[in-house]
Amino acid sequence: MIPRYSRPEMVAIWSPETKFKIWYEIEAHACEAMADMGTIPRENADAVWKAKDVEFDVARIDEIEAVTKHDVIAFLTHLAEHVGADEARFVHQGMTSSDVLDTCFNVQLVRAADILIAGVEGLMGALKRRALEHKDTLRVGRSHGIHAEPTTMGLTFARFYAEMDRNLKRMHTAREEIATGAISGAVGTFANVDPQVEEHVCAALGLLPEPISTQVIPRDRHAAFFAALGVVSSSIENIAIEVRHMQRTEVLEGAEFFSMGQKGSSAMPHKKNPVLTENLTGLARLVRMTVIPALENVALWHERDISHSSVERNIGPDATITLDFALARMTSVIDKMIIFPDNMLDNMNKFPGLVMSQRVLLALTQAGVSREDAYAMVQRNALKVWEHRTDFREELLADEAVCAALSVEEINEKFDMGYHTKHVDTIFKRVFGA
Repeated sequence: MIPRYSRPEMVAIWSPETKFKIWYEIEAHACEAMADMGTIPRENADAVWKAKDVEFDVARIDEIEAVTKHDVIAFLTHLAEHVGADEARFVHQGMTSSDVLDTCFNVQLVRAADILIAGVEGLMGALKRRALEHKDTLRVGRSHGIHAEPTTMGLTFARFYAEMDRNLKRMHTAREEIATGAISGAVGTFANVDPQVEEHVCAALGLLPEPISTQVIPRDRHAAFFAALGVVSSSIENIAIEVRHMQRTEVLEGAEFFSMGQKGSSAMPHKKNPVLTENLTGLARLVRMTVIPALENVALWHERDISHSSVERNIGPDATITLDFALARMTSVIDKMIIFPDNMLDNMNKFPGLVMSQRVLLALTQAGVSREDAYAMVQRNALKVWEHRTDFREELLADEAVCAALSVEEINEKFDMGYHTKHVDTIFKRVFGA
């Protein structure tokens, strides 16, 4: 990803320097395990560990690879330049390139998952704070973009919190599923490397041994990982779309923070555009586009091919770096978001009383009117409000059929806003706990 949408900690996971350091640790731990088993001389294993503080020369490895056309061999050649050819002769014994590549990739994904989990938790914290702040701030709920019934701004934040809480569970599951390693040799039979080596390496790297690998770790694990990232990105877009709607001029119930010196348009000085959440919508698309290739990587020929390799070299860093940036940006948007409670009430009253139509409908049916007749009575008065911007309550009070079924007091009682918020505390307890 370009620096504009990247954060240093996540970028570092995918740097060549980090990758080669993990490759080295895999090879060194494997040598250590073999020495413990008496498969190779202890002094050779110790010699490999002498390179633990070496800064591997990426340019030198690239230079070797230009000749060998093989990245792991290029690295092993460079490692031998530091350790010594004779001392390094047991490095990679019985192993195959995928043992190093796949185990390293999963280490990187686990580290990325830890950062993403922290990012989800940070966003949840911001959403919870704003939910509690606006628990009772009335706003109109909308379905199909049209006024429906009253809700609160706190409930809007709370449902996004609950969605992110589900995403947190998904991310923990994805991390657990991807945290495996394989040191099983060609076609995964352990013919030339003992399973104890795999167990030792995985334990040292915080992984579990893959129960059964071929020459590669099964890619259904990776498909599930990237699918989880795709769901998280869609949830970010879900929040972003709501903020973008709220910031529309004719709505203006909430808005991104507009900093001192910020400019909204090169042509129109009055503009305050929702650029951050629009950007987040775009970033969500980038993360989601990695899901299909990850799913297609599951089907490989026989014990292995490398059709997945070029895909993963791209989607690994791209998806995690982009989602990390998106989580941080969304957290900042929620933290600094400006809320306009008065505008929310003005919007709710744009068609006075209309959002109470269901209460009147239910009251009429409870008073003995058939549902079909009750619906017709309510709708004909509601349409007058739509067409002439009159007051719904006044229209009902002027309707003889309505008044024959309901008293003035019963009609007036149906316009109590508190009716729609009486279970907010119950919902909050379900979402946030007692």
